[in-house]
Order: sequence, then structure tokens, then C-alpha cells
Amino acid sequence: MFLPRQVKELISTTTTRSPAAPNGLTSAFPSRTPAAAYDDLLARVLPQAHERRVWHPSDGPLPSLFVSHGAPFTLDDSQWLGDLFDWAQSIPRPRAVVVISAHWERAPAAISGAAAGTPLSYDFSGFHPRYKTLPYATPDATDLARRLTGLLGRTPVHEFADRGLDHGAFIPLMAMYPAADVPVVQLSMPSLDPSALFELGARLRPLREEGILVLGSGFMTHSFAVLRRPELAAETTAFDEWAVAALARGDVDSLADYRNKAPGAAVAHPTADHFVPLLLTVGAADDPSSAVSAIDRMVMGNSTRSVQLT
Repeated sequence: MFLPRQVKELISTTTTRSPAAPNGLTSAFPSRTPAAAYDDLLARVLPQAHERRVWHPSDGPLPSLFVSHGAPFTLDDSQWLGDLFDWAQSIPRPRAVVVISAHWERAPAAISGAAAGTPLSYDFSGFHPRYKTLPYATPDATDLARRLTGLLGRTPVHEFADRGLDHGAFIPLMAMYPAADVPVVQLSMPSLDPSALFELGARLRPLREEGILVLGSGFMTHSFAVLRRPELAAETTAFDEWAVAALARGDVDSLADYRNKAPGAAVAHPTADHFVPLLLTVGAADDPSSAVSAIDRMVMGNSTRSVQLT
């Protein structure tokens, strides 16, 4: 992920911005040490995070989640971090997490390294160097890797032993499970075809009954054009509202055909990668119409809406 010139300019002028700056710019780019909000979160919640009760079969299946993951500067936004942490605290701590990120497309499906403490994949540039020093050393996930390999059928699933979680995976998880005490495996998107990802989600559905969280990570709208032309926020807002209505109907066909059905699609998603993980989340759910918004906020003209389905 390369940082657009417009974002660099916004960061460089943060210290002179008014608290009333539009589109969440002040909260997204505070004039403090990079990731200071994340440091604050760790200081405040680590004991609570460690004590969170682990999922038990009596809890029933875990929900499937779609998270708008943000860029590294999410770690500067105390509201965003707090919303992610509170969301995770509202459900039992999973036995493990399988995450599908907008930032890894590879066919056939592959998985990240499952060894304890696999280094992260800092797949971005243009940000402060500190973002590439923040660790997130998760526990051994060999059992989850083995379970995924068996679940995905006869096609061999290659494990990239030295590939860590990319920022689409580790940025939200650092806020949701800051103690880094939940095993995590990242699964690649074998294609960007929405229907194919819906079917992949359906294949992952049994994991929820085993206390394994299925997490699709993208962005409800992902427009850099809105940074140059703030009036385009009307397009991203229209797309977000359309997606909410389609989810409420459980209208998988419309979600899969979003390029033709959704207003503002060309602006909100000039590429498919950040939207289609939503289809995987819907596919992993028992009820496609069960979506509840856990986060509903516009930042820099984009929707950070994140949803939970059962």
C-alpha cells in the first residue's frame, strides 16, 4: 500500500488543523507520536483483554465479521481503536481467527505462516517508520492451519511459512485483541469474484461452530478520489447506504453485482479488492440478512462501516 500524495499533505498539515476539521481528519491524524493512541489503548485495556473469557460450545456459533480495516493511521485514532476493541469484547474471545484481507490475492487459496510470532508483513510505504516497528506476535496457529487445509478440500493449500499477517489483518486485530493471545491464520483470496468469495465463505461456515472467528477485512468504501474532491463524499455515502439496505434484505445477488446495482460504485470502489471480502463474511453467515453495524462512521470521506452477521 503506497500512501497517496493527498494523504501525505494532510499528515504534514495536521498540527495546524482546527478541531473542527471535516471528515474525521483531526482524529485520524493527531499531532502526537505516531500510534500514540494505540499506546494509550494498550495501557488502558491489556489486563481486561487478557481476562476475556474464551469461547465455549455452550455459546453457540461465533458471528462472522466484516471490518473496515483502515491504514496504519488507524492506530492514531482513539475512537476507531476503542470501537474495534469494544466490538471484540462484546463477543466471546475466539479460540482462533481466520482472516481474509483485501491485500492478499493468490490462487489457489494459500495461508500465511502459522508458527508462533511469525513476523508481520508491513505492506505499505510513505508512513512514519514507527508503524513498521510495532509487533503483533500471535501464538502458534498450527492447528488452525491444519483445519483450514482439511476444510478447503482436495486442492493443496500452500502455507507461506515466512509470510506474516498484512496490514489488512494485523491493524484491526491489534485493536480487537491487543494482548495478541489469539492464534491467527490469514487466508488468501483466490479471486476477486464476489460469488466465488461468497462460496468460499460458505465453506468456512463450520469454523464458527468451533469457536473460530471468520473475519473479512476490507473497507466499506475505498476511494482516494474523495481526498482530491471532497464533494465526491456524496457518492461514497450513497454506496454505503445502498450496501446497508442490501445487507438488511440479505440480497446476496445485488451485493455480488454491486458494480451494476450500487450508486457511486465507480467512486467508492474503483477496484474490487476492498469490497469483496464482505461477500466472504456474508457467505460464512447462517443468515445473510442478519447484518448489524458495529461501526458506522465516515473518515476522510470514506465509510468505515463494519458489520457482524450470525
